[in-house]
Amino acid sequence: MKYRRFGKTDIMLSALGFGTMRLPTVDNQYGKINEPEAIQMIRYAIDKGVNYIDTAYMYHEGNSEGLVARALNNGYREKVYIADKLALWGCENYDDLTKVFETQLNRLHTDCIDFYLVHCLQEKFWKQKDKLKLLEWCDNIRKSGKIKYLGFSFHDSVSTFKEIVDGYNWDFCQIQYNYMNEDVQAGTEGLKYAADKGLPVMIMEPLLGGMLTNLTRKTAKLWDSAGLDPVETALQWLWNKPEVTVVLSGMSSLKQVKDNIKYAENSGVGILNKHHFETVKKSVTSIQKNLKIPCTKCQYCMSECPNQIPIPDIIEAYNLYETNKGLYPMLYSQLPEENNASACMQCKKCEEKCPQNIKISEFMPEIHKRLSR
Repeated sequence: MKYRRFGKTDIMLSALGFGTMRLPTVDNQYGKINEPEAIQMIRYAIDKGVNYIDTAYMYHEGNSEGLVARALNNGYREKVYIADKLALWGCENYDDLTKVFETQLNRLHTDCIDFYLVHCLQEKFWKQKDKLKLLEWCDNIRKSGKIKYLGFSFHDSVSTFKEIVDGYNWDFCQIQYNYMNEDVQAGTEGLKYAADKGLPVMIMEPLLGGMLTNLTRKTAKLWDSAGLDPVETALQWLWNKPEVTVVLSGMSSLKQVKDNIKYAENSGVGILNKHHFETVKKSVTSIQKNLKIPCTKCQYCMSECPNQIPIPDIIEAYNLYETNKGLYPMLYSQLPEENNASACMQCKKCEEKCPQNIKISEFMPEIHKRLSR
């Protein structure tokens, strides 16, 4: 495993971090983790040198943190750094922040979280910082010794990102970044801005929720003709950048773990050549032609939908409709009427949770009209 230094400390973090938002599930139910398989995956990764395990309060409907705790039994806790995130959704005051944090300590069976992030710190939450006494809370949790390093994860504009970077004495940050998102959210500009400020940067959504792997036939053929692996190239594109500290991968199978570890072992700055960059550029153009809705299938929206509409799956079918006008409408037709896009109540609760700021309620009628033909 290759390692990168965490800022100016002596801590060396594995180039590949294990994200626990997309663990294998039972019967495709997001809240029901396939525990034996997930634990096997996490321990295999640690045995191969991965030492950064990322979780969050809401992952797998609140079950990810407990799974991580169980995976780190039998001596594994001492081999890794745990990263966890403070969910601001539903928090109305200072005491609410503390309740969430204490719940996380209990779930993780620990008295200290190594890397702690304010989760999805968008503009709307940043504006509420005074009401929540968020920065005062951050100061106090640092002093308590219950965390070691404090940062924030981010999904918003680059201007808001810079404002947040400059608004507090953070230890690190985490951004959505990949070769499709150079000018999206924090983007390349934000990456360099944070690095210039001395902030280590963790990367999430390196494969854009699978969009860089679940390719159309035309895009897949492009990669085949180039003789390159699209997953490895997408990850190496990130590791090629000196500003990147850890690339988080939300792995769902042992095969993905093994493949990504192999890629990480061969990672480094300056290893990509002109052929790699030209192929990436062509892939961007090809993917953009079919990407109507930039959903990363994070599942955040699902926790709020009163009719339990499988929003990410429906959006994915819509995005891929043009590539196969027979298959995806057929799959859509198998959904019960009470769970398809026509069941959307336009309540917009899902939109409040969407990191990509997708106007889901506006897309649902169009999706139903297109896929129900």
